[in-house]
Amino acid sequence: MHISLTPELEALVKSKVESGLYNNASEVIREALRFMELNQELFMQLKLERLKAEVAKGAEQAESGKFSQRNVQDIAAELNEKYRKS
Repeated sequence: MHISLTPELEALVKSKVESGLYNNASEVIREALRFMELNQELFMQLKLERLKAEVAKGAEQAESGKFSQRNVQDIAAELNEKYRKS
């Protein structure tokens, strides 16, 4: 199996190996996947809370007459990029 990582993630994996905590990149990825699996419920809860906060913010803005000129696709792309980085 081959995977592609962003340059930032690749640098993170390399730094973990260079720290001596892991022998190779595969160990880093396996550990990250195990962590993700064990904490999946927590991640989903955090994502849901973030989504609820954003929806509440939008509803508040709409109620006060503040509307965006952007379309749904632009907003979705912006949010996807924002949350990918966080």
